[in-house]
Amino acid sequence: MDALEIARWQFGITTVYHFMMVPLTIGLGLVVAIIQTLWYRTGKPEYLRMTKFWGKLFLINFIMGVATGIVQEFQFGMAWSEYSRFVGDVFGAPLALEALLAFFVESTFLGLWIFGWKQLKRGVHLACLWIAVIGSVFSAYFIIVANSWMQHPVGVEMVDGRPVMTDAWAVFTNNTALVAVPHTLFGALAVAGAFLLGIAWYHLWRRRHDGIDTVGKDGRIIPGAAPHIPGRDKADYTVWMKSLRIGAVVAMISFAGTAITGDLQGKLMFEQQPMKMAAAEAACHDGTGFSVLSVGNLGAKNCDDIVAVIEVPGILSFLAKGDFTTEVKGVNSLLGEYKEKYGTHLPDNPLYGDRAGQEIQYVPVMEVTYWGFRMMIGFGGIAALAALLALWVTRKGAVPQSKWLMRLAVFGILAPFGANAAGWIFTEMGRQPFVVAPNPDMNGIDQVFMFTAAAVSPGVSAGEIMTSLVVLTAIYAVLLVVEVKLLVKYVRGGVASAMPELAHGGDSTEGHDKDNDTPDKSGDDVLAFAY
Repeated sequence: MDALEIARWQFGITTVYHFMMVPLTIGLGLVVAIIQTLWYRTGKPEYLRMTKFWGKLFLINFIMGVATGIVQEFQFGMAWSEYSRFVGDVFGAPLALEALLAFFVESTFLGLWIFGWKQLKRGVHLACLWIAVIGSVFSAYFIIVANSWMQHPVGVEMVDGRPVMTDAWAVFTNNTALVAVPHTLFGALAVAGAFLLGIAWYHLWRRRHDGIDTVGKDGRIIPGAAPHIPGRDKADYTVWMKSLRIGAVVAMISFAGTAITGDLQGKLMFEQQPMKMAAAEAACHDGTGFSVLSVGNLGAKNCDDIVAVIEVPGILSFLAKGDFTTEVKGVNSLLGEYKEKYGTHLPDNPLYGDRAGQEIQYVPVMEVTYWGFRMMIGFGGIAALAALLALWVTRKGAVPQSKWLMRLAVFGILAPFGANAAGWIFTEMGRQPFVVAPNPDMNGIDQVFMFTAAAVSPGVSAGEIMTSLVVLTAIYAVLLVVEVKLLVKYVRGGVASAMPELAHGGDSTEGHDKDNDTPDKSGDDVLAFAY
C-alpha cells in the first residue's frame, strides 16, 4: 500500500466514524427541542422527563462528536496538503463560518442550556436549546457547502492553476448543496426516530417483564408503579409510550423526506457525475432499465460480464430524467468521454510522485457504489417499515412480551445509521478518481477538477501515514467503547439516571416555577443533569 491508499483509508475510517455521531446529534437535538417546547406549552411532567432523559443522551453523543470531529480538520494538513492548497481559497469561507459562527453559537448556547435549568426562565432556557440546535443545522450546512463544491465546483475561476472564489453567492447556493442539506437533515431525523423507538420499546418491554404493567382482557395496557424503583411510576409508562410514538412518526416522515430529496439529488448526480450513477446501477451499456439485482465481476475494469438478473424497464430513465423513455449513458459510453476529456494517464507532474504516468481508472469501485446505493435505500426502508409496524403493534398501548422482538427493536436503531453511512460512502467513493469532480456545466469551464492522486501530501511517507492510521483507529476504538458504555449505562438507568431527584421523591417539575416562569434554585446541584 502506498501513501495515497493509506491516506484514503485513514480519512475514510475517521470520517465515517465521525459521521455516525453527526446525524444523531442533529436529529436528536431537534427532537429534544420539540419535546421541551411541548413541556413549555403544556407543563406536563412527562415531557420534562423526556427532555431530561433524551437530552442527556444527546449531550453524550455531542461531546463524542466534537472529539472525533477535530481530527477531520487536522487531516487536511497532515495527509492532504496539496488538496488543501488547491481548495483553500474556496473552503476558507464555509469552514471559517462553520467554526467561528455556527459551532461557536452552538456550543455557547448548549452550555447555557446545560447549566441554566435552575438559573434561567423557562422561555429563555428553551430558546437557548433552539439556538444551539439551529446552530448545529447551520454547522452542517456550511460543511455540506464545502463538500458540495467538491462534487460540483461553482463560483470560481482558475488563476495559476488554482480555483479562486469569484462568486460567494454561487458557492453558498450551489444546487448540489441545496438538495444535500435537506437530504442530510431528514437522514438525521431518521436516526433520531429509530433511536427513540428502540430505546422506548426496551423500557416498555422491561416494565411488562418486571410485572409493573399488565394487560387487561381487552388487550389494553394497565400502567402500574414500582415504588421501590426510582422513577418507575405511572408517569414513566407515559414517557416511553410517547417517546415510541414520536420516534415512529419522525422515522416515517423522515423516510419520505429522504426519498423525495434523494430523488432530486440523484437527478443532479446524473447530470454532474454520470459515471458515479452508472456505476451505482452497474449499467455497462446505454439503456432505461433499473437493476434491482446484478451479478458478475463488479470489480472488473471491463464490466461487460455483468448481467442484470432483475431489471425494471424505464425506472433508470425516471430516476435520471423524470421520464420512462430517455436512454441513460452507461459505463462504456462514458468511459470514452472521460478519457477524451481528461486523459488516459496521470500527467507527468511532480505532484503525482511515483504515480505519474499511471493509467487513470475512471470507473469507481462498483461493489461499493452498487451495493452502497442499495444499502442506503434498503436500510432506510427497513427503518420506516419498522416504525409503521411499531405503531400498529402498540395501538392498544402495549408492546409484546417477546424478548427477541425487543432485541430486534433495539438493534433496529442501527438501520438508519447504516443508511447514512452507506450514503456517505457511496457519495465519496463514487466521485473517484477525482477529489474535486469535473464540472462540465459551469458556463463552459470544464477544468476545475483535481485527481485524488495529486491531493496527498508529498512530504509524508507511507510509514508515517500508517502510524497515524493505527493510532487514530485505536483512539477511536477506545472512544467508541466509552460512548457505548455511557449510552448503555444511562439507557438502562431510565429517566432516573437523568433526574436524580426522582430517587429522593423530588418533584418532577423541578428546575422552574411553573406558575411564574422564574428559576427555582432549590434541589440538587446544577451539574447533576450534565454529569
